[in-house]
Amino acid sequence: MKLKFKKNIFLAPIIIGSLIIIGLLLAYIKSSNSIKVLTYTLPTHIDSNPSLSNFIQSNCNAWYNQFLLKSGFNGGMIIAKDGNIVFEKYNGIANLNTRNPLDENTPLHIASVSKTFTAMCVLKLAQEKKIDLDNPFSFYFPSFNYAGITVRSLLSQRSGLPNYVYFMDEIGWDKKKFVTNQDVLNFLIEKKSALKNIEQPNKHFNYCNTNYVLLALLIEKITKTPYPQYLHKTIFEPLQMNHTFVYSDADSSKTNPSYDFKWRQAAFINIDKVYGDKNIFSTPKDLLKWDQLLRTNLYLNEASLQKAYTPYSNEHPGIRNYGLGWRMYLLPNEKKIIYHNGWWHGSNAVFIRLLEEKATIILIGNKFNKNIYKARGLIGLFISNYSNQEEDE
Repeated sequence: MKLKFKKNIFLAPIIIGSLIIIGLLLAYIKSSNSIKVLTYTLPTHIDSNPSLSNFIQSNCNAWYNQFLLKSGFNGGMIIAKDGNIVFEKYNGIANLNTRNPLDENTPLHIASVSKTFTAMCVLKLAQEKKIDLDNPFSFYFPSFNYAGITVRSLLSQRSGLPNYVYFMDEIGWDKKKFVTNQDVLNFLIEKKSALKNIEQPNKHFNYCNTNYVLLALLIEKITKTPYPQYLHKTIFEPLQMNHTFVYSDADSSKTNPSYDFKWRQAAFINIDKVYGDKNIFSTPKDLLKWDQLLRTNLYLNEASLQKAYTPYSNEHPGIRNYGLGWRMYLLPNEKKIIYHNGWWHGSNAVFIRLLEEKATIILIGNKFNKNIYKARGLIGLFISNYSNQEEDE
């Protein structure tokens, strides 16, 4: 008995094999465009000088009681030396309505300290040769009609652009509609003739939130990933910053309001969904992980870190300066203090990093308290002959 075969039976393995190969190729292409799964293992530290730790703790406790508790501090504070937490305190309530206590796991709005994440992400992409810091921003967004503004101009706060916090409403934005980052870019392009206070780029320092709104858009364009997701996948998740996120509507249940010094709740306004310049919620412990990562070369190499900590605004004499996403004090003894403050609605924050001394000072509060900024006085615990400097957000 002869066996009969269909004419295409020998084609089946070829077709199946081809489909498998195509599937593998598509999977490879998809994976090559996705964000790599990262893990960062931070070094562990041993307290090699308990007496110094006790000295720091005692002085921090006295400072905390004098400047924060007496002024109604509502937030968290951490002081770390050599990666070890030597002082940690939390006080107050997270939400005036629910009366939930504020503790180490309570995410609070860190305001402009968010800029440090945006800047370092841009530097990471530049390190990977995906961005050139000296390319004009219009290279990436061809409709951007402002000559001479480079990526570095935005990072160093030297673009000359006006602040969207004011100009969106001033030139006709519907106050009932929430603003997006793309809306800010569109307004800059389409309403240029109506904008005031546009200055020549790269002439002088002018702290402006618009710069970092545009940088967040750049991150999204290069990575093809929404900014909140990109930060989550490349920084927050790998570092196990489990209480840190970029605000979105989905996070409304885990965010807490901010209050003025009289406990009046700040309104949620039409620019409260814009990110890059602000809108990261975090905790002191999570920010300490961010600080510790940046003390290694796991995320950025030394050359990239030095770009961030190079002063770019020396047109005015003095010790204050700005790098790429970081404020700094340039002390007479050639020491450099790297920091960023934050202030949005009733939330304010301080993030001070003493690189040589391996010390970190972090405070976050959601009830406005100007004494939070006085934490710079604690720098004297680590740097002798430090002269306290006045500084706000």
